Amino acid sequence: MITTGKDYIARIDQLKNDIWIDGEQVKGKLSEHPAFAGILKSKGALYDLQHHSETASILTRKNQNNELFNFAFEHPTSKEHLTNRRIATQLWARKSGGTIGRSPDYINTAIMTLGSSSAFFSGRYAKNVVNVLEHAKKNDLSFTHTFINPQVNRSPHYIEFSNEKEDIIAAKIINETEEGIIIHGARLLATQGGVTDEILVMPVGGNHIDPDYVYAFAIPSNTPGLRFLGRESYASKGINSFDHPLTSRFDEVDSVVVFDHVLVPWDRVFLYRDLDSVGRIFTDTNLNFMLLFQAVCRQVVKTEFLLGLCESVANTIAITEYQHVQEKLSEIIITLEIMESLLLRAEQEGQINPFGTFVPNIKPLMVASSYYQKTYPRLVEILHQLGASGLIALPTEKDFQSEIAPDLNQYLQAKNASATERVQLFRLAWDLTMSPFGSRQTQYERYFFGDPVRLASSLYQSYDKTRFVKQIETFLQDK
Repeated sequence: MITTGKDYIARIDQLKNDIWIDGEQVKGKLSEHPAFAGILKSKGALYDLQHHSETASILTRKNQNNELFNFAFEHPTSKEHLTNRRIATQLWARKSGGTIGRSPDYINTAIMTLGSSSAFFSGRYAKNVVNVLEHAKKNDLSFTHTFINPQVNRSPHYIEFSNEKEDIIAAKIINETEEGIIIHGARLLATQGGVTDEILVMPVGGNHIDPDYVYAFAIPSNTPGLRFLGRESYASKGINSFDHPLTSRFDEVDSVVVFDHVLVPWDRVFLYRDLDSVGRIFTDTNLNFMLLFQAVCRQVVKTEFLLGLCESVANTIAITEYQHVQEKLSEIIITLEIMESLLLRAEQEGQINPFGTFVPNIKPLMVASSYYQKTYPRLVEILHQLGASGLIALPTEKDFQSEIAPDLNQYLQAKNASATERVQLFRLAWDLTMSPFGSRQTQYERYFFGDPVRLASSLYQSYDKTRFVKQIETFLQDK
C-alpha cells in the first residue's frame, strides 16, 4: 500500500515520539511544531507524487497481488531496475534541489538491501530482516538511522569499557531477556530523528569491538525509552518561504538518539554479538553499493540545482559575458558532467551479486563520493563569488511591504529583474550557501558517507592497480 502525504503526517503525529528541542519536549502534533512542520509537509508532498497520474508509474511498483508499493522497496534484479530506481530517486530529489539528504528512499533502500540479502544473516535473524522489509513495504514506512557512536574520544586507542549505567556513553547491550535485548546509551546522528515511523540501528564496527556493541535492529520511533535530542532548528517560528525558501521547507533536524533501557524485541533483531559479521554487513550485502547509488543520484540533482542557480544569478546582474565568470560556471558544468558520467558508468557496469541483487559498480560511486566531498565546497564558493555583496545586502519580505518599498524597488533592481525578483533569487542563493541551513549543507556534503581521508584511503586500498603497474614493467622491458 502506498501512503499519501496526509496519511504520513497523521501517522507521525499519532506516534507521539519522544523528541526534545531547544530545551523542551515536543508536545501536541509534531506537524504543527515550527521546527518540523516544513520537513513533514515536504516529505508529505513526495508521498503525494505516488498518486499523481504523471509520476505514479515512476515512483511505484506492483507486487504479485497487483498491490502498489514504493520504488525504493523493489529488489533490483536487472539493469533496467537500477535505471528506473535512478529516475525515481532523482524525481524525488528535484523537489528539494537535492537538499533533503534523507528522503524516504535513502534508508528504505537500506531496508530493501538487507531484506534481499537475508541469507547473510544467521538463524532467526534472517527471517526477522525479511519480515521488517515486508512490513515496511506493505505500510510504506519511513526510517531514520544511526550508524555511529557519540564523538567523545576519537583518539586511535580509545575503547569504551563500562558496565556502570552512569558511565555508559555509546549505546550497548546491557541485558537480554526472553522478550529481547536491552540497549542503553547514545548514538549519532539521526537526521530527521523522530519524524519517521521507525529507526534503523546498525553496528559501528572497528578493529577492537566489544560484543556488547555488536547489534543491528529496527524499531518503531515511539518505542519506550527511545528519545531524540534535536539540534537547534533553523526553521524558527514565523519563518517564511520568501526570506528562507529552503530552510522553511527542507530543514532536517539532526538528533542524538538516546536509548534508556530500550527493549528491542527478538523479532526486530538482525545481528547480535556476531563479531564475524559486524565487519561484513555493509560489504557482503552490498549495502554500501546501494546507498552510494542513491546518494550520487541526489548529488547530481543538487549540482544541477546549483548550476541553474549560479546561471540565474549571473544572468540577472548581466555578468555572463566576462570570461572569468564563464570559467567559474564551467567548473560547475564540469562537476555535473563528471558526477553524471560516474553515476551512469556505475549503473551500466552493474552486476548480479550472490543474493540476486543487481548492484552498481562500486568503484565509480566511490570516486564520485570522494570527489564531491572536495568539490561541493568549491561550488558554494563560486556562488559566493558570483553573488558578491548582493548576497549580503538582502532585505526581507516585510521590507517590501513597508514604506521603504519604493526605495528598495528603485535601488535594488537588476538589469534583468525587478528588485523583488532579484532579492528573491539572491535569498535563495544565500539560503543554500550562507544561512545556517546552507552551512549545514556544506558540512553535510563534506562528510557524507564518512571521513574524506578514510574514504579516499578505502578507494586506494580496494582499487586494483596491478594492471597499471604491469604496463610500466612491460614498457621498461621493451627495447
